[in-house]
Amino acid sequence: MKNYYVYILTNYTNNVFYTGVTNNLQRRILEHKTKVSPKSFSAKYKLYKLLWFEEFYSPLEAIAAEKKIKDFRREKKIKLIKEKNPLFKDLLSK
Repeated sequence: MKNYYVYILTNYTNNVFYTGVTNNLQRRILEHKTKVSPKSFSAKYKLYKLLWFEEFYSPLEAIAAEKKIKDFRREKKIKLIKEKNPLFKDLLSK
C-alpha cells in the first residue's frame, strides 16, 4: 500500500510557504533542495525546509487536503505548523 503526503515547506527566514503533495516525501524534498525545476516557485523562493507533513493512504484524500491547506490564510497555516512543530525546525535535517 502506497503512502501519500501533504507537506509545507518554507525558506530560511520562514516567510514564504509552499504546500505540496507527493507519494515519496524524502525524494520530493530532495528535489526541492536541489532545485530540479530551476524556474519553479520553490526554487525561486529557496524553499527547502520541511515544516509540516501529514500522511494519507489515499491519493484522493491527500489531494483534497492539499487543496484545503492551499486555501488557508497565512495565519491558519502558521497555526497548523505550530501544532506539530512550534520551533519551525526542518523535520528532515539531521
